[in-house]
Amino acid sequence: MDRTNVFVIGLDEENLRTLNEVPHAEDHRFHPLLSVEELQHGEIAVADLLAKAEKELDAFDGTIDAIVGYWDFPVSTLVPILAERYGTRATSLESVVKCEHKYWSRLEQRKVIDEHPRFALVDLEGDPRPPEGLRFPMWLKPVKSYSSELAFGVKDEEEFRRAVAEIRQGVTRIGRPFEFVLDRLDLPPEIAEAGGQACLAEESLSGVQAAVEGYVYDGEVTVYGVLDSINYPDTPCFMRHQYPSALPEPVVLRLKDVSRRVIEQVGLDWATFSIEYFYDAANDEINLLEINPRHSQSHAELFEFVDGVPNHHCMLSLALGRDPRLPYRKGPYEVAAKWYHRQFTDGVVRRAPTREEIERVEREIPGVRVTVKVREGQRLSELPGQDSYSYEVTHVFVGAGSEEELREKYDRCLAMLPYEFGEE
Repeated sequence: MDRTNVFVIGLDEENLRTLNEVPHAEDHRFHPLLSVEELQHGEIAVADLLAKAEKELDAFDGTIDAIVGYWDFPVSTLVPILAERYGTRATSLESVVKCEHKYWSRLEQRKVIDEHPRFALVDLEGDPRPPEGLRFPMWLKPVKSYSSELAFGVKDEEEFRRAVAEIRQGVTRIGRPFEFVLDRLDLPPEIAEAGGQACLAEESLSGVQAAVEGYVYDGEVTVYGVLDSINYPDTPCFMRHQYPSALPEPVVLRLKDVSRRVIEQVGLDWATFSIEYFYDAANDEINLLEINPRHSQSHAELFEFVDGVPNHHCMLSLALGRDPRLPYRKGPYEVAAKWYHRQFTDGVVRRAPTREEIERVEREIPGVRVTVKVREGQRLSELPGQDSYSYEVTHVFVGAGSEEELREKYDRCLAMLPYEFGEE
C-alpha cells in the first residue's frame, strides 16, 4: 500500500515526534510546508507565503493527500485556502474566520448562547474612550492576534489609554495580513466596516479557566476532552494545562453543550477545535473566552499520556476523510499536564540546558518531555509570539498517577535544568 502524502504547514521537530506517534503513522509521509520562522516572525506576508506554498506543492511529484496545520494564524487560514485549490479536505475559510475575528466570533456566539462577556469595538482613531455600557475591569485586544499578543487587562481610564496606544502601535503586524484573508470573503457589513485592525473591549471574566477540545466529522460535533488551565497566582499567564479536568461533571456537561452549539453556528466541518472558558463557581456561571478553529498542539502529549493517542490523530484523520474516534483512558497515566516555566522580567539568556542535560531529565524521570524555548545569548523581549506579561522559557510535559506526583516530577525537572539570566 502506498503511503499518503501529508503536507504539514509549519512542521517543527517537536510536533513531528508527536505525529509519528499517531496510530498507523507508518502509513503516512509528513512533508514540511513553510517554516515556523516564516510563519511567525515579523509582519506576516500571507500573499507571499501562499505563493511559496503553491509553488512547492505544484512542483511535488506525487499525490497531495492532505494539507494540515496546528498553528494559529496564518496557518489556520492557509489550510482551507490551499485545501480548496488542491482538492483536499478541510473546513471552509469563512468558518475559520468566524472563529478567529474576535468581533465576528462574538456576534455569532450571541446568536446561540448567553455564556459570554459584554463586548464592543473600540475606535483606535482620535481619542478613544471606553465603550458605553462596559464596566472596568475589562480586556482590550486586537480583533486578530495570537498567544495573547497585545492583549491588556485594564482597570481604569489611564490604563485604557496606555493599552490603546500600544495596540495602535502594534496592530498592523497581524491585522494587515489578516485583512488579506478578509478580502477573500463576502463579509457582513459590520465586519467589513471593522476590518482586521480594529480593537475589541470585553468585560473581564473571573473564575477558573478550562478548555474544551473536539472535532466535527461530516457535520457531527464530538467533544473528546475537557482540560483545566491554571494560571500563575495573580497573573493572566498559564502555569499549566491539566487533563482531565477536575471540574464537577454537571459543569463539564454544560461546557460540552455550549461548545456544540457555537461550533454548529460558525459552521466548522471536517475540523478540530479548542474553546477556552471561564467557570465562576461562586455564581455557577460559564463564560466563553475564545474559539480556536484547530486543536491545541499544547495538549497533544496530555491526551497521549492519559488516553493513549495524541490529539494530532484527529487533525490527521479528518484531513484524510476518516472518523477520528479516539480511545478513552487507555494511556499509561491517570493525569497529565503541560507546564510553562516562565520569566516575568526581561533579560538575556546566559545559560540554557544542553541537549545532554535535557535527555538526562527525560531518562531519569519517567513520563516527562522537555522543550527549551530559548537559546543562549537571546534577549527574552525579542522572542516571537509572547503574551504581554511574561516570557516562555521551557515547556515541560508530565504524566503521573496523581496531581501530587505531577507537581513532584515538575519540581524535579526544574531543579535539573540549569538557567542563568543577565541584564546584558
